[in-house]
Amino acid sequence: MQCESTSGMPESDPAQRKENMQQQQPRKGIALACRTLLVSLATLLVCAEGCASVFDVRSYGATGRKADNAQKALQKAIDACARAGGGEVYLPAGEYTSGTLHLRSHVIFRIDAGATLFASQDPAAFDKPALLYGEDLQNISIEGRGVVDGQAEYIWRLNDLDDAFIRDNMLLAKSLGKPLMRSFPKGYPKRTMYPHLVQLLRSKDVKISGLSFLHSPSWTINPYGCERLTIDGIYIYSDQKYGVWADGIDPDGCKDVIIANSTIVTGDDAIVFYSMNWYGPALPCENITITNCRLSSASSAIKFCDGNMNCVRNVTVNNCVITGSNRGIAFMVYDGGYVDNVVLSNLVVICQRYDWYWWGNGDPIYFVIKRRSESLGQPIKHDEPPAGSIRNVIIRNVMAHGKGSCLISGHPDSWLERVSLENVKLFLSTDPSAAYDRSVHAMQFRYARDLKLRDVEVVWEKPESGKWQTALYLQDIIGLKVEGFVGAPAKNQSTAPALVFDQIQHATLSNSQTRPGTQVFLKVTGAKSQNIHLLGNELYGARAYQIDPEVKKGAVKAVANF
Repeated sequence: MQCESTSGMPESDPAQRKENMQQQQPRKGIALACRTLLVSLATLLVCAEGCASVFDVRSYGATGRKADNAQKALQKAIDACARAGGGEVYLPAGEYTSGTLHLRSHVIFRIDAGATLFASQDPAAFDKPALLYGEDLQNISIEGRGVVDGQAEYIWRLNDLDDAFIRDNMLLAKSLGKPLMRSFPKGYPKRTMYPHLVQLLRSKDVKISGLSFLHSPSWTINPYGCERLTIDGIYIYSDQKYGVWADGIDPDGCKDVIIANSTIVTGDDAIVFYSMNWYGPALPCENITITNCRLSSASSAIKFCDGNMNCVRNVTVNNCVITGSNRGIAFMVYDGGYVDNVVLSNLVVICQRYDWYWWGNGDPIYFVIKRRSESLGQPIKHDEPPAGSIRNVIIRNVMAHGKGSCLISGHPDSWLERVSLENVKLFLSTDPSAAYDRSVHAMQFRYARDLKLRDVEVVWEKPESGKWQTALYLQDIIGLKVEGFVGAPAKNQSTAPALVFDQIQHATLSNSQTRPGTQVFLKVTGAKSQNIHLLGNELYGARAYQIDPEVKKGAVKAVANF
């Protein structure tokens, strides 16, 4: 057989074949060299692109030594990255001290493992009230496995601040002879600006992830008017004895917010939702998801803040553990705004008492509506808005351990609407070392319409308070359904009932049970109380109900209780 040549012509002469092969070898060599050159050029181009997109701060003069001021070098790297159209500003292992850094759009600010960015302790280093600051940005990230340290400092001295929010605590502690010592930020009141670690205004597509934020002098992360904000896998810490005003995350008028997989341990509130006009118009704070977080605060772990001029709405909090908090969940409206469409579920809430100057009383759940003037103990002002509102709230699947009562109250002019508690178990004990304990009833509700309590259980634990009385005290409610309640008065064989209905209209108490030793299951009081039905409750020998003289005849009907 004849072999076909590469040209398609037969080759019968070996010599001819050898000559042809010799002619082809140079051409193959040239082709191979060209291909190699092209691959090399492509590799160089890819490398050049990759190198150009990462801006190492050491290339701009940062030394990585804490004592050196790195502010100019870091800002140069940020600005160079922005001029190039975006990329990554990279802080390798080392220590960097800086004042305000102005972030730019399309820039990833990465702090690597082993790197710490320190906030300068010189107030003059801050031209804005934050270490990492930005306005009107798009597509930015603050990420890495490093640390941002605010280096907050405090002093411990006798109180000279009349703070209306803790005035009751202060007066009570004073009446009991407790020295009114407390923490203040170093330099207060002469120093007027204490920087946040992160403040972003009106920015979109923001991601903060992986980092540890420590010892912030003020609120740690404070976004205003931001959209599509994701905070994931971070750690925030401030001292729970000294860290006043050092909140964790305080979104103000933001929307489409996710806070996930994070641990927040703070002196002041851990997560707070605002809707205020400090940096622009008061905007809705809305479309918020919080999940898989562990929170601890010497004040409130989760707070729908009193600073609400517009609204906080469409919020879910799920699969979170709250430990060591002075207050677990707080709904507070003081500036005329409203809270709407909130679901809190699958929570463990463990509260403890902190010193007198922190908000809270070891209470797992707290609702209050006031006018701002009322909160300050002042006459109502003619130009202030009416009382705000709280409506459409579901709290379900909660295991709560408290050192203080759950107080859930609307306002005489603005009642809570459609609030539901489902499968909530409250274990209440007192703290003998605390200067005071206001607790009387385990859970107290007032000024509400269409209130539903389903599978709520109260367990009194030791140490106990001599002031304790009733498991549930409900007052000024229109439209009440209590189903599957389990509880008893604080003391067996006492005259206190398991539940009190005071000025309750249109209520059903069904499929509930008290515990052996209870003398009276339900006490009904108040001339307005009417249309109350008891159905299928397990009483263990307790009297089904007791009616005060002012209650109209026929206001209470009981069927099939046993």
